[in-house]
Amino acid sequence: MREIQFREALREAMQEEMRKDENIYLMGEEVAEYNGAYKVSQGMLDEFGAKRVIDTPISELGFAGIGIGSAMNGLKPIIEFMTFNFSLVAIDQIINGAAKIMSMSGGQFSVPIVFRGPTGNAGMLSSQHSQCFENWYANCPGLKVVVPSNPADAKGLLKSAIIDPDPVIFMESELMYGDKGEVPEETYYTPIGKAAVTKEGSDVTLVGFGKIMKVVNAAAAELEKEGIHAEVIDLRTVRPIDYPCIIESVKKTNRLVIVEESWPLGSIATEIAFKVQKDAFDYLDAPILRIMGGDVPLPYAPTLIQEYLPNPERVIKAVKEVMYVTK
Repeated sequence: MREIQFREALREAMQEEMRKDENIYLMGEEVAEYNGAYKVSQGMLDEFGAKRVIDTPISELGFAGIGIGSAMNGLKPIIEFMTFNFSLVAIDQIINGAAKIMSMSGGQFSVPIVFRGPTGNAGMLSSQHSQCFENWYANCPGLKVVVPSNPADAKGLLKSAIIDPDPVIFMESELMYGDKGEVPEETYYTPIGKAAVTKEGSDVTLVGFGKIMKVVNAAAAELEKEGIHAEVIDLRTVRPIDYPCIIESVKKTNRLVIVEESWPLGSIATEIAFKVQKDAFDYLDAPILRIMGGDVPLPYAPTLIQEYLPNPERVIKAVKEVMYVTK
């Protein structure tokens, strides 16, 4: 093990797979000459050259379509969006193209493509640059949606995404690129669709994904000091969702709190709550609770951002509510 940054883990994943397969290439705004907007692709132009690390104009619709077409012809593109807020310009290519080509061609064409970049808020960037689209893309059959929370998972999951024969939406966070964590030195792949139980517990199940795991972990640590033992699940993938992992945990703890940054309506948390009440209703000792972002466009003011986002205090309050702790 060695400790490296989140951005370095992503870079290693791309480099390792590109060294093994010359059909893999990276394309997006500022990925080459500028070494990446967040320095994820630093040094990759020098190693792989301009044919495999390609700068584009500000034209998400165009380069997403080029990537899909090249994937249909045997290449394996990694398409970087400077932020998934800008993927909305290309969403027709992703939803009506990449996600449907396999089924609409009767299996004649696969689309081995990765769309990656940051999602969610990154501080004072206001409403149009701070949105969470994990649940949007997870709603679409034909796509896999991955949201890692730490450098080790980021590397292992991105390597799995790159070699996957189908389109993968790989969502990161601007606020995590500098985070450090232990990453194995040997080659490894983290399976898509498998959640991780990052902390064992018996009193309540806490579920989250992506950078919101920082909030979940902080809440779990504080609860532990009060004698409340939370079991923590990091989904890692939101399509497919590892429902068996969640349900087995709920059968043990009998309580569930889900934490997610996005808007409440139609959220991943809503879907998990439905599935658990359907398949594990008799094991629940309290209603399922969600801690979500605000049901408004994210404001610019830092005080309002603080009110909008989930935080450990809200999670702790929800846990005590499902445990009927009144003090």
